[in-house]
Amino acid sequence: MLGALNLDVELRDDLVGGAAIDAFGTALRPETVALAQDSDAVLFGAVGGPKWDDPKATVRPEQAILGLRAALGTFANLRPARMQPALVHLSPLKPEIVQGADVLFIRELVAGTYFAEPKKYWQENGEWRAVDTTAYTEHEVERTVRIAFDLARLRKKRVHMADKQNVMATSRLWRDVATRVAADYPDVEFLPILTDALAMHLLYRPTDFDVVVTDNLFGDLLTDEAAVLAGSMGLMPSASLGEARNPHGGYRGLFEPIHGTAPDIAGQGKANPIAAIQSLALLLRYSFRLEPEARAVENAVDDVIELGLRTPDIARPGEQTVTTSELGDAIVQALRQMR
Repeated sequence: MLGALNLDVELRDDLVGGAAIDAFGTALRPETVALAQDSDAVLFGAVGGPKWDDPKATVRPEQAILGLRAALGTFANLRPARMQPALVHLSPLKPEIVQGADVLFIRELVAGTYFAEPKKYWQENGEWRAVDTTAYTEHEVERTVRIAFDLARLRKKRVHMADKQNVMATSRLWRDVATRVAADYPDVEFLPILTDALAMHLLYRPTDFDVVVTDNLFGDLLTDEAAVLAGSMGLMPSASLGEARNPHGGYRGLFEPIHGTAPDIAGQGKANPIAAIQSLALLLRYSFRLEPEARAVENAVDDVIELGLRTPDIARPGEQTVTTSELGDAIVQALRQMR
């Protein structure tokens, strides 16, 4: 793929997750962390599978991705949801609604409800009780919001921020901090919106949205909903960015498809490679600052889809399909023809 772009890139690989557990007894070795920290960017595959799916295990595959995010200091998760024109039939939304949808979601990744304490599930006076805490600091909010505004400048210069400031103190913090930060970006339109309203409007008028930034919990929910805009999990990439920069001036980020390992189709040539390839496009854009090359990868994917090549997850019933390798090879060939 990188050869098709005429790029001189040094590639180094290592085992993580289930493969690393089998080989080394741990999901993430210190040597792997050092390798990632010494790299300009990390392109991540996927972890997990039934073989290691014991919730009581002390060593689990997902420790690899969590460990790498922590080691690289990535706190903002980017998930683009873009409808490829030729795949509009995949979305349950009407074609005239979803056509042209292209939304970049930025989800705070390392704080909020999933990490704050106290977090407890206990029995008291014969009744089960539970509590989860949502907590944010001004710094945690501001660094995420600033990434949203910086990236909006590269797009349509419009930022929606989703919160529940009408009922949640942490959301009022998000609203206040984002409003202050917005003043530093007079060229970017700032549109705060309640999360439940955004969830509704996303399905009625998705083309109104460009960049959406929100907290960890709301971002988790909204990005899963946004999968209907793309039509398949096999099409959706992601990037995790932080404050660290590489020698190219780009983010030292972690890039991965949002889907899992799909062990049920392993080795059958049915997996869709597009989300991984689109993750490479994000890497080129945000880590290497190679916007023309990133667009070339995305255009090559669009061209191949327009030609009618399909893996099973994006094919109509009875439509002829190609293998994982065949689709990947076709995208490489489309890139070479652009040169």
